[in-house]
Amino acid sequence: MIKQSRDIPIIVEQEYPVPVKVLWKAITNLEHKKGWFFENIPAFEPEVGFHTSFAVQLEERTFNHLWRIEKAIPFKKITYHWSYLECKGEAFVTFELLDEGEKRSLRLTNIVIEAFPDDIPEFTRESTENGWDYFIKQSLKKYLENNLH
Repeated sequence: MIKQSRDIPIIVEQEYPVPVKVLWKAITNLEHKKGWFFENIPAFEPEVGFHTSFAVQLEERTFNHLWRIEKAIPFKKITYHWSYLECKGEAFVTFELLDEGEKRSLRLTNIVIEAFPDDIPEFTRESTENGWDYFIKQSLKKYLENNLH
């Protein structure tokens, strides 16, 4: 049986010219996360079991994000359980830091474990891929260039 494209993980990887400690700070420190990810995250701790929620308004729809930290290995990896209050669907989102000599990069892996509704445009595979590309390849990259060295 061939898997549907939404069953295949979305992987986005980007190199950054900063030390791993700086990259870790950007993805786990609340004030830094607000600078490149979602500015209205109320709290964040890179600790297993930590959970938070916040609303994102897109046009006429509100998406209440529900995050729970499932895995946290300092300076290496953090995994969120990601869902929404308004609808079914669950995913695991992992931010993994790769430090290979002169090359430092972040690999984001989005794995859907329960399908999100097909009739919501923001949940299409294309929209999800575009969103992660924006956050990892543009927003975080620009934030690091301008704020953390």
